[in-house]
Amino acid sequence: MECVVQGIIETQHVEALEILLQGLCGVRRENLRLHEICLKSGPNLGAVASEVRLICNLEQTEPTWTVRHIGGAMRGAGAEQISVLVRTMVESKASKNVLRLFYALGYKLDHELLRVGFAFHFQRGTQITVTVSSVNKMLQLHATDEAVPVTPGIQLVEVTAPATSENYTEVVAAVSSFCEYLAPLLHLSKPGISTGVVPTAAAAAASLMSDGGGTTL
Repeated sequence: MECVVQGIIETQHVEALEILLQGLCGVRRENLRLHEICLKSGPNLGAVASEVRLICNLEQTEPTWTVRHIGGAMRGAGAEQISVLVRTMVESKASKNVLRLFYALGYKLDHELLRVGFAFHFQRGTQITVTVSSVNKMLQLHATDEAVPVTPGIQLVEVTAPATSENYTEVVAAVSSFCEYLAPLLHLSKPGISTGVVPTAAAAAASLMSDGGGTTL
């Protein structure tokens, strides 16, 4: 399982967000250039559609593929009362022939994206990852060098944390608590719930940029 929230930020404020994250996390950022291929199952694999994502970080010296399957989100009154989405997720490493394997199984290419940005991995009540990236689409199959932005001037911010059925309440609390530090720059909510950019972002970014992150927000 994983806990996740998402938000958007204007590209002009990303540097300020990085300064804030650096101060909060105290770790070095990881550069990302993620080639993401989304596959959907064909009718031969059952009536219920299945979706898998094949992800490769092209920034790595020896890029490797990861298979990611995102399942259903937690439902019920308890799930509606929390601001973080809790969902099942299975992830595993795969060989470079993984795309050919899924095609042979009957999966079809739905779309592919290139996410360019950075991530911070750190411990704050739980293991948390913050990813900031511009989302780009390919005009031709697998042509990552020719990718163009889906939303120019806007970047996606995602905060995720691994969880289990036993500890997800503690993980949700840790993620929610951390998100409060980012509130002056962006609003984070469950995926699919768009809240737009934050009115205070420009002032908060200017404050961060002026003193390199020394301001307490």
